[in-house]
Amino acid sequence: MCRHIAYVGAPVRLADLLLTPEHSLLRQSWAPRDMRGGGTVNADGYGIGWYAGGAEPVRLRRTGPMWTDATLPALAEEIRAEGVLAAVRSATVGMPVIETACAPFTDGSWLFSHNGLVRGWPSSVAALAARLPVTDLLQMDAPTDSALLWALLRARLAAGEKAADAVAALVTEVAEVAPDSRLNLLLTDGTQVVGTAWTHALWVRALDDAVVVASEPYDEEPGWQEVPDGHLVTAAPSTVDMMRLGAP
Repeated sequence: MCRHIAYVGAPVRLADLLLTPEHSLLRQSWAPRDMRGGGTVNADGYGIGWYAGGAEPVRLRRTGPMWTDATLPALAEEIRAEGVLAAVRSATVGMPVIETACAPFTDGSWLFSHNGLVRGWPSSVAALAARLPVTDLLQMDAPTDSALLWALLRARLAAGEKAADAVAALVTEVAEVAPDSRLNLLLTDGTQVVGTAWTHALWVRALDDAVVVASEPYDEEPGWQEVPDGHLVTAAPSTVDMMRLGAP
């Protein structure tokens, strides 16, 4: 299982969010606390997307483990962002270990990450994929379940669906055709975060001027709240709302 984190709010250094906390995403890449979906480390690549003064994010993706990238600490010390989505990857058996398979996926102002797997891939979701234009399928980042989920979600967003509605609809329709899937999603446009806890953990923490949604708390400070399984969370610096989707 992968680990991911999203942040929106007052500008923060990437290092302070992703590298320096006692149980940061960096540490989770080799010592995650909750890998109930299998695996022991998240060494199959990582990615960071951030918003720094513009509507569209900047993105960095690598195929190697986060802890082996000697350029990242200096870069993360210099960059400040008001929105971040980052992930470390543990590839599902049979999925390619390539840069373009790493989250976050992006289009326009959106960043997206999937922690989990689609059961019965690819046949279980073939009918859903068939609804997409062929050009969307040909332009998928990688031949993976996560990339297809992003293509399906992106189509809903492009059709004008609100972010929370689009994420909720995607999870419920994929869960129906592919039972026992792990569909832990994060979506952000730099102003809000939409996430789902679906057969795995998700936590949210409201700060004075920001909000964090993450697979695991990155420190022992108070304020972390677990999102119940089968729920969707919509979070912004001033609000945190949860909605029940159903039973995974």
